[in-house]
Amino acid sequence: MTHSITLHNQTFEMHFSGALFWVEISMLLISDVHLGKVSHFRKYGAAVPQQAVQQNFDALTSVVNHFKPKSILFLGDLFHSALNTEWLLFEQWVKATPQEIILVSGNHDIISPLKYEELHIKVIPELVLESFLLTHHPEERDGLFNFSGHIHPAIKLSGLGRQSVRLPCFYKTEHQMIVPAFGEFTGTYTLEPCNGCEVYALLGDAVLPVPIKEVKKKRNYRK
Repeated sequence: MTHSITLHNQTFEMHFSGALFWVEISMLLISDVHLGKVSHFRKYGAAVPQQAVQQNFDALTSVVNHFKPKSILFLGDLFHSALNTEWLLFEQWVKATPQEIILVSGNHDIISPLKYEELHIKVIPELVLESFLLTHHPEERDGLFNFSGHIHPAIKLSGLGRQSVRLPCFYKTEHQMIVPAFGEFTGTYTLEPCNGCEVYALLGDAVLPVPIKEVKKKRNYRK
């Protein structure tokens, strides 16, 4: 269900939902939920089932109940676009969630911070805690290990013949980890493995380390 990793003497548990739990400070990191995206697409005629709206909230509740964190930090793109009916569901979810909630704003977070403040949610551009830099877009900064989202990382695994599968993943390099997109219908971006990187794929209810062979390709995660 989870896979633990130690970074800078701190323990982080990767969850199959794509959430990441920082054990020592009891903080749950979640990126790219894209609430409102299902309703946005349905409004313009996309054949997306209505029950998909509730799936994001059920998944959020499930992972919060599992870890019981003191705080929840969203690493950007909490909402996909402007206000729609899912904001009312979000308000209900927040009122039923006693933890402190912080939003590191992402490129899709265009809803006024005043709306979040009404729900006692702090909106910030980035956060530095201990020796860790928490952002939406991947960043490189001397002396800090970066946790970010935005990319919706995935890894392509090939089997016998021409069989292959693409799985969402946690993608770690020496000074950075890109967290998977949490939301339903968010899509993924396949990253090439690089020398020295570590990949942890999400498969069902498990987080699986993926063996990485020596490669010559450079990583490229523009999005």
